[in-house]
Amino acid sequence: MEKVEITIIGAGVVGLAMAAEIASKEILVIERHERFGQETSSRNSEVIHSGIYYPKDSLKAELCVEGNQLLYQLCTHHQIPYQKIGKLIVALNNKEVEGLETLLARGRDNGVYDLQILSQKEVRQMEPHINVSSALWSPSTGIIDTHSLMKYLETLAKSKGVDFAYGCEVESIEKKPDGYEVGIRDADGEKFSFLSRIVINSAGLWADKVAALAGIDIDTAGYRIHYCKGEYFNLGKDKHKLIHHLIYPPPTTIGLGIHTVLDLQGRVKLGPNAFYVEKIDYQVEEAHKKDFLESVKPIFPFVEEADITPDMAGIRPKLQAPEDPVRDFVISHETALGLPGLINLIGLESPGLTASLAIARYVKKMIDRI
Repeated sequence: MEKVEITIIGAGVVGLAMAAEIASKEILVIERHERFGQETSSRNSEVIHSGIYYPKDSLKAELCVEGNQLLYQLCTHHQIPYQKIGKLIVALNNKEVEGLETLLARGRDNGVYDLQILSQKEVRQMEPHINVSSALWSPSTGIIDTHSLMKYLETLAKSKGVDFAYGCEVESIEKKPDGYEVGIRDADGEKFSFLSRIVINSAGLWADKVAALAGIDIDTAGYRIHYCKGEYFNLGKDKHKLIHHLIYPPPTTIGLGIHTVLDLQGRVKLGPNAFYVEKIDYQVEEAHKKDFLESVKPIFPFVEEADITPDMAGIRPKLQAPEDPVRDFVISHETALGLPGLINLIGLESPGLTASLAIARYVKKMIDRI
Protein backbone atom coordinates (compact mmCIF):
# COMPACT_ATOMS: atom_id res chain seq x y z
CA MET A 1 0.00 0.00 0.00
CA GLU A 2 1.29 3.46 -0.90
CA LYS A 3 2.22 5.73 2.01
CA VAL A 4 2.36 9.48 2.56
CA GLU A 5 3.36 11.48 5.60
CA ILE A 6 0.46 13.96 5.71
CA THR A 7 -2.91 14.10 3.95
CA ILE A 8 -4.86 17.36 3.82
CA ILE A 9 -8.52 16.94 2.93
CA GLY A 10 -9.85 20.08 1.25
CA ALA A 11 -8.19 22.65 -1.04
CA GLY A 12 -9.95 25.76 0.15
CA VAL A 13 -7.85 28.73 1.23
CA VAL A 14 -7.06 27.14 4.62
CA GLY A 15 -6.09 23.80 3.10
CA LEU A 16 -3.85 25.55 0.58
CA ALA A 17 -2.26 27.70 3.28
CA MET A 18 -1.47 24.60 5.35
CA ALA A 19 -0.03 22.80 2.32
CA ALA A 20 2.31 25.73 1.64
CA GLU A 21 3.28 26.14 5.30
CA ILE A 22 3.89 22.48 6.20
CA ALA A 23 5.47 21.63 2.86
CA SER A 24 8.81 20.46 4.28
CA LYS A 25 7.17 17.02 4.68
CA GLU A 26 5.58 14.63 2.13
CA ILE A 27 2.04 15.93 1.65
CA LEU A 28 -0.98 14.97 -0.45
CA VAL A 29 -3.93 17.37 -0.77
CA ILE A 30 -7.25 15.75 -1.72
CA GLU A 31 -10.02 17.91 -3.18
CA ARG A 32 -13.42 16.69 -4.36
CA HIS A 33 -13.72 19.46 -6.97
CA GLU A 34 -11.65 19.79 -10.13
CA ARG A 35 -9.79 22.84 -8.81
CA PHE A 36 -9.20 24.69 -5.57
CA GLY A 37 -11.53 26.98 -3.65
CA GLN A 38 -14.87 26.14 -5.24
CA GLU A 39 -17.08 26.53 -2.16
CA THR A 40 -16.75 28.80 0.89
CA SER A 41 -13.36 30.21 -0.15
CA SER A 42 -14.71 31.66 -3.40
CA ARG A 43 -18.18 32.65 -2.21
CA ASN A 44 -17.57 35.34 0.38
CA SER A 45 -16.97 39.07 0.74
CA GLU A 46 -13.17 38.79 0.22
CA VAL A 47 -12.60 40.98 3.26
CA ILE A 48 -9.43 41.08 5.35
CA HIS A 49 -10.92 41.54 8.83
CA SER A 50 -9.10 43.26 11.69
CA GLY A 51 -10.39 41.17 14.63
CA ILE A 52 -13.13 43.30 16.16
CA TYR A 53 -16.02 40.92 16.55
CA TYR A 54 -14.67 37.87 18.34
CA PRO A 55 -14.44 37.13 22.09
CA LYS A 56 -11.08 37.74 23.74
CA ASP A 57 -8.75 34.71 23.76
CA SER A 58 -10.88 32.85 21.21
CA LEU A 59 -9.17 31.21 18.26
CA LYS A 60 -11.18 33.47 15.96
CA ALA A 61 -9.78 36.58 17.66
CA GLU A 62 -6.19 35.35 18.01
CA LEU A 63 -5.86 33.94 14.51
CA CYS A 64 -7.73 36.81 12.82
CA VAL A 65 -5.46 39.47 14.31
CA GLU A 66 -2.32 37.49 13.44
CA GLY A 67 -3.67 36.54 10.03
CA ASN A 68 -4.51 40.15 9.17
CA GLN A 69 -0.85 41.14 9.45
CA LEU A 70 0.41 38.01 7.70
CA LEU A 71 -1.94 38.51 4.75
CA TYR A 72 -0.92 42.13 4.20
CA GLN A 73 2.76 41.15 4.36
CA LEU A 74 2.26 38.31 1.88
CA CYS A 75 0.25 40.44 -0.54
CA THR A 76 2.83 43.23 -0.44
CA HIS A 77 5.83 40.94 -0.98
CA HIS A 78 4.26 38.78 -3.70
CA GLN A 79 2.07 41.26 -5.62
CA ILE A 80 -1.24 39.66 -4.65
CA PRO A 81 -3.91 42.29 -5.37
CA TYR A 82 -5.43 43.94 -2.29
CA GLN A 83 -6.54 47.32 -0.96
CA LYS A 84 -6.55 48.44 2.66
CA ILE A 85 -9.68 50.56 2.20
CA GLY A 86 -10.99 50.49 5.77
CA LYS A 87 -14.36 49.71 7.26
CA LEU A 88 -17.09 51.74 8.97
CA ILE A 89 -19.38 49.88 11.36
CA VAL A 90 -22.26 52.33 11.61
CA ALA A 91 -24.88 53.19 14.21
CA LEU A 92 -28.31 54.69 13.51
CA ASN A 93 -29.37 55.43 17.09
CA ASN A 94 -28.09 55.74 20.67
CA LYS A 95 -28.54 52.04 21.42
CA GLU A 96 -26.41 51.10 18.43
CA VAL A 97 -23.83 53.71 19.48
CA GLU A 98 -23.46 51.78 22.75
CA GLY A 99 -22.85 48.67 20.67
CA LEU A 100 -19.99 50.46 18.90
CA GLU A 101 -18.38 51.17 22.27
CA THR A 102 -18.60 47.46 23.07
CA LEU A 103 -16.98 46.54 19.74
CA LEU A 104 -14.26 49.15 20.31
CA ALA A 105 -13.41 47.65 23.71
CA ARG A 106 -13.50 44.11 22.34
CA GLY A 107 -11.27 45.01 19.42
CA ARG A 108 -8.70 46.62 21.70
CA ASP A 109 -8.82 43.59 24.01
CA ASN A 110 -7.95 41.50 20.95
CA GLY A 111 -4.99 43.70 20.04
CA VAL A 112 -6.62 45.90 17.38
CA TYR A 113 -5.36 49.32 18.45
CA ASP A 114 -6.15 51.49 15.41
CA LEU A 115 -9.92 51.65 15.99
CA GLN A 116 -11.69 54.96 16.39
CA ILE A 117 -15.29 56.06 16.94
CA LEU A 118 -16.24 58.85 14.53
CA SER A 119 -18.93 61.48 14.88
CA GLN A 120 -21.70 61.93 12.34
CA LYS A 121 -19.79 64.87 10.85
CA GLU A 122 -16.60 62.84 10.53
CA VAL A 123 -18.46 59.99 8.86
CA ARG A 124 -20.14 62.37 6.43
CA GLN A 125 -16.71 63.65 5.36
CA MET A 126 -15.79 60.09 4.38
CA GLU A 127 -19.18 58.91 3.12
CA PRO A 128 -21.42 61.93 2.39
CA HIS A 129 -24.31 59.86 1.03
CA ILE A 130 -25.03 57.56 3.97
CA ASN A 131 -27.34 58.18 6.90
CA VAL A 132 -25.78 57.35 10.31
CA SER A 133 -25.36 58.79 13.80
CA SER A 134 -21.75 57.67 14.22
CA ALA A 135 -19.43 54.83 13.24
CA LEU A 136 -16.53 52.71 14.40
CA TRP A 137 -13.65 53.16 11.96
CA SER A 138 -11.33 50.21 11.30
CA PRO A 139 -8.52 51.35 8.99
CA SER A 140 -6.78 47.94 8.94
CA THR A 141 -9.75 46.23 7.26
CA GLY A 142 -9.28 45.62 3.55
CA ILE A 143 -10.21 43.58 0.50
CA ILE A 144 -8.23 40.93 -1.36
CA ASP A 145 -8.32 39.00 -4.61
CA THR A 146 -8.98 35.60 -3.07
CA HIS A 147 -8.39 33.66 -6.28
CA SER A 148 -4.94 35.21 -6.69
CA LEU A 149 -4.14 34.38 -3.06
CA MET A 150 -5.21 30.75 -3.50
CA LYS A 151 -3.33 30.42 -6.80
CA TYR A 152 -0.17 31.74 -5.15
CA LEU A 153 -0.51 29.29 -2.24
CA GLU A 154 -1.13 26.35 -4.59
CA THR A 155 1.87 27.28 -6.73
CA LEU A 156 4.07 27.68 -3.66
CA ALA A 157 2.96 24.33 -2.26
CA LYS A 158 3.61 22.56 -5.57
CA SER A 159 7.05 24.14 -5.80
CA LYS A 160 7.84 22.55 -2.43
CA GLY A 161 6.78 19.10 -3.62
CA VAL A 162 3.17 18.94 -2.43
CA ASP A 163 0.96 16.68 -4.57
CA PHE A 164 -2.67 17.55 -5.35
CA ALA A 165 -5.40 15.02 -6.15
CA TYR A 166 -8.29 17.01 -7.62
CA GLY A 167 -11.60 15.40 -8.47
CA CYS A 168 -11.13 12.87 -5.66
CA GLU A 169 -13.51 12.31 -2.77
CA VAL A 170 -12.62 10.69 0.54
CA GLU A 171 -14.92 7.74 1.25
CA SER A 172 -13.28 6.12 4.29
CA ILE A 173 -10.76 6.82 7.04
CA GLU A 174 -9.68 3.85 9.13
CA LYS A 175 -7.28 3.98 12.07
CA LYS A 176 -4.25 1.70 11.70
CA PRO A 177 -1.29 1.11 14.04
CA ASP A 178 0.97 3.38 11.97
CA GLY A 179 -1.54 5.96 10.73
CA TYR A 180 -4.78 6.02 8.78
CA GLU A 181 -5.90 4.09 5.75
CA VAL A 182 -7.65 6.65 3.54
CA GLY A 183 -10.00 5.39 0.85
CA ILE A 184 -10.86 7.69 -2.04
CA ARG A 185 -12.85 7.63 -5.25
CA ASP A 186 -11.57 9.56 -8.26
CA ALA A 187 -13.50 11.38 -10.99
CA ASP A 188 -13.74 8.19 -13.07
CA GLY A 189 -15.27 6.26 -10.18
CA GLU A 190 -12.11 4.28 -9.52
CA LYS A 191 -11.45 3.51 -5.85
CA PHE A 192 -8.11 3.09 -4.15
CA SER A 193 -6.57 3.56 -0.71
CA PHE A 194 -3.27 4.58 0.85
CA LEU A 195 -1.74 4.97 4.28
CA SER A 196 -1.17 8.41 5.82
CA ARG A 197 0.62 8.96 9.12
CA ILE A 198 -1.26 12.24 9.73
CA VAL A 199 -4.65 13.29 8.37
CA ILE A 200 -5.81 16.92 8.46
CA ASN A 201 -9.52 17.44 7.91
CA SER A 202 -10.04 20.85 6.31
CA ALA A 203 -13.10 19.91 4.28
CA GLY A 204 -15.11 23.07 4.94
CA LEU A 205 -18.82 22.42 4.46
CA TRP A 206 -18.14 18.68 4.62
CA ALA A 207 -15.75 18.67 7.59
CA ASP A 208 -18.27 17.10 9.96
CA LYS A 209 -18.92 14.25 7.52
CA VAL A 210 -15.18 13.63 7.16
CA ALA A 211 -14.84 13.56 10.96
CA ALA A 212 -17.64 11.00 11.05
CA LEU A 213 -15.77 8.84 8.54
CA ALA A 214 -12.95 8.63 11.07
CA GLY A 215 -15.38 7.24 13.64
CA ILE A 216 -16.23 10.40 15.59
CA ASP A 217 -19.78 10.88 16.89
CA ILE A 218 -20.18 14.42 15.60
CA ASP A 219 -23.15 15.25 17.82
CA THR A 220 -21.41 14.13 21.01
CA ALA A 221 -18.26 16.00 19.95
CA GLY A 222 -20.24 19.11 18.95
CA TYR A 223 -18.95 18.93 15.40
CA ARG A 224 -22.19 18.93 13.41
CA ILE A 225 -22.19 21.69 10.79
CA HIS A 226 -25.29 23.80 10.14
CA TYR A 227 -25.54 25.44 6.73
CA CYS A 228 -26.16 29.19 6.89
CA LYS A 229 -26.77 30.77 3.50
CA GLY A 230 -25.85 34.29 2.48
CA GLU A 231 -26.99 36.04 -0.69
CA TYR A 232 -25.49 39.05 -2.44
CA PHE A 233 -27.15 41.61 -4.69
CA ASN A 234 -25.23 43.75 -7.14
CA LEU A 235 -25.56 47.53 -6.78
CA GLY A 236 -25.85 49.07 -10.25
CA LYS A 237 -26.98 52.19 -12.12
CA ASP A 238 -23.81 54.03 -11.04
CA LYS A 239 -24.94 53.97 -7.41
CA HIS A 240 -21.67 52.18 -6.60
CA LYS A 241 -19.90 55.50 -7.20
CA LEU A 242 -21.54 56.85 -4.03
CA ILE A 243 -19.72 54.38 -1.77
CA HIS A 244 -15.99 54.44 -0.99
CA HIS A 245 -15.46 52.11 1.98
CA LEU A 246 -16.73 48.88 3.46
CA ILE A 247 -19.84 49.90 5.42
CA TYR A 248 -21.32 47.48 7.95
CA PRO A 249 -24.32 47.63 10.28
CA PRO A 250 -23.93 46.32 13.84
CA PRO A 251 -23.40 42.53 13.79
CA THR A 252 -26.16 40.00 14.49
CA THR A 253 -25.90 36.68 16.31
CA ILE A 254 -25.42 34.73 13.06
CA GLY A 255 -23.69 37.21 10.77
CA LEU A 256 -22.08 40.59 10.31
CA GLY A 257 -25.18 42.10 8.71
CA ILE A 258 -25.85 43.17 5.12
CA HIS A 259 -22.93 45.40 4.18
CA THR A 260 -21.23 46.93 1.17
CA VAL A 261 -18.88 44.55 -0.62
CA LEU A 262 -16.33 46.41 -2.72
CA ASP A 263 -14.08 44.58 -5.14
CA LEU A 264 -10.76 45.58 -6.64
CA GLN A 265 -12.43 46.60 -9.92
CA GLY A 266 -14.60 49.19 -8.15
CA ARG A 267 -17.85 47.23 -8.27
CA VAL A 268 -20.13 47.13 -5.23
CA LYS A 269 -22.40 44.38 -3.94
CA LEU A 270 -24.71 44.39 -0.95
CA GLY A 271 -24.83 41.37 1.31
CA PRO A 272 -24.80 38.81 2.59
CA ASN A 273 -28.02 38.12 4.43
CA ALA A 274 -28.05 35.10 6.74
CA PHE A 275 -30.54 32.26 7.07
CA TYR A 276 -30.20 28.56 7.84
CA VAL A 277 -30.87 25.99 5.11
CA GLU A 278 -30.98 22.21 5.00
CA LYS A 279 -29.22 21.78 1.65
CA ILE A 280 -26.41 23.50 -0.20
CA ASP A 281 -27.93 25.71 -2.88
CA TYR A 282 -26.27 28.74 -4.46
CA GLN A 283 -29.34 30.27 -6.09
CA VAL A 284 -30.16 33.87 -5.15
CA GLU A 285 -33.87 34.33 -4.55
CA GLU A 286 -35.23 37.33 -6.43
CA ALA A 287 -38.02 37.46 -3.85
CA HIS A 288 -35.49 38.49 -1.19
CA LYS A 289 -34.84 41.79 -2.98
CA LYS A 290 -37.47 43.68 -0.98
CA ASP A 291 -36.06 42.36 2.30
CA PHE A 292 -32.62 43.53 1.20
CA LEU A 293 -33.95 46.96 0.33
CA GLU A 294 -35.70 47.34 3.68
CA SER A 295 -32.50 46.35 5.44
CA VAL A 296 -30.16 48.74 3.65
CA LYS A 297 -32.47 51.71 3.05
CA PRO A 298 -32.00 53.29 6.52
CA ILE A 299 -28.22 53.50 5.92
CA PHE A 300 -28.21 53.95 2.13
CA PRO A 301 -31.28 56.12 1.39
CA PHE A 302 -30.23 56.52 -2.26
CA VAL A 303 -30.68 52.81 -3.05
CA GLU A 304 -33.89 51.94 -4.90
CA GLU A 305 -35.30 48.52 -5.75
CA ALA A 306 -34.37 48.90 -9.43
CA ASP A 307 -30.71 49.45 -8.43
CA ILE A 308 -30.10 45.94 -7.09
CA THR A 309 -29.98 42.66 -8.98
CA PRO A 310 -29.17 39.10 -7.83
CA ASP A 311 -25.45 38.35 -7.84
CA MET A 312 -24.18 35.27 -5.97
CA ALA A 313 -24.62 33.24 -2.79
CA GLY A 314 -22.40 31.38 -0.36
CA ILE A 315 -22.83 28.95 2.53
CA ARG A 316 -21.27 29.38 5.96
CA PRO A 317 -20.26 26.14 7.76
CA LYS A 318 -21.58 27.12 11.19
CA LEU A 319 -21.14 25.03 14.31
CA GLN A 320 -23.89 26.95 16.07
CA ALA A 321 -27.44 25.85 15.38
CA PRO A 322 -30.23 28.45 15.13
CA GLU A 323 -30.74 30.19 18.50
CA ASP A 324 -27.43 28.81 19.84
CA PRO A 325 -24.64 31.07 21.14
CA VAL A 326 -21.68 31.87 18.91
CA ARG A 327 -19.15 29.05 18.53
CA ASP A 328 -15.40 29.31 18.06
CA PHE A 329 -13.31 27.52 15.45
CA VAL A 330 -12.56 23.88 16.18
CA ILE A 331 -8.89 23.08 15.52
CA SER A 332 -8.26 19.88 17.40
CA HIS A 333 -5.67 17.11 17.46
CA GLU A 334 -7.97 14.24 18.39
CA THR A 335 -5.80 12.35 20.87
CA ALA A 336 -8.56 12.60 23.49
CA LEU A 337 -10.84 10.68 21.14
CA GLY A 338 -8.25 7.96 20.63
CA LEU A 339 -7.26 9.24 17.20
CA PRO A 340 -3.67 10.51 17.41
CA GLY A 341 -2.51 11.97 14.13
CA LEU A 342 -5.97 13.17 13.14
CA ILE A 343 -6.42 16.96 13.17
CA ASN A 344 -9.92 18.35 12.65
CA LEU A 345 -10.63 21.90 11.47
CA ILE A 346 -14.38 22.40 11.72
CA GLY A 347 -16.63 25.45 11.60
CA LEU A 348 -14.12 27.61 9.73
CA GLU A 349 -16.49 30.37 8.70
CA SER A 350 -15.52 34.06 8.86
CA PRO A 351 -12.80 35.10 9.63
CA GLY A 352 -11.38 31.94 8.06
CA LEU A 353 -10.02 33.74 4.99
CA THR A 354 -8.29 36.42 7.07
CA ALA A 355 -6.97 33.84 9.52
CA SER A 356 -5.85 31.31 6.90
CA LEU A 357 -2.09 31.92 7.14
CA ALA A 358 -2.22 32.05 10.93
CA ILE A 359 -4.27 28.83 11.02
CA ALA A 360 -1.59 27.18 8.88
CA ARG A 361 1.10 28.18 11.38
CA TYR A 362 -1.06 27.00 14.27
CA VAL A 363 -1.55 23.57 12.69
CA LYS A 364 2.13 23.29 11.77
CA LYS A 365 3.02 23.65 15.47
CA MET A 366 0.60 20.80 16.22
CA ILE A 367 2.29 18.64 13.60
CA ASP A 368 5.74 19.47 14.94
CA ARG A 369 4.61 18.22 18.36
CA ILE A 370 3.27 15.01 16.79
